[in-house]
Amino acid sequence: MRFFVWLFRAFVFFALFAFSLNNQQTVTVHWFFGYVWNAPLVIVVLAAFAAGTVVGVLAMTPNWWRQRRRATRRIEGATTPAAAAPTPVSAPDIPDGI
Repeated sequence: MRFFVWLFRAFVFFALFAFSLNNQQTVTVHWFFGYVWNAPLVIVVLAAFAAGTVVGVLAMTPNWWRQRRRATRRIEGATTPAAAAPTPVSAPDIPDGI
């Protein structure tokens, strides 16, 4: 199974590498206030992907913090002292003749 996972990873890597080699043309990105950015297409696509990833992680961060806070409260509230724990039940005595 590991072989197929590594084979898939190699395929994805070489596919992306071929994509980057085929898209080396310079593109122009027009920003606000007349700012212009000239870069290879693959760099622009990579920058857009990275920016989207960062925005997605930042959007999820408050929910992660809230869930973590709830989980720690639940764990702290669920602990019981050792004195209140139930005592184990012993097995019944078996006569020697059996």
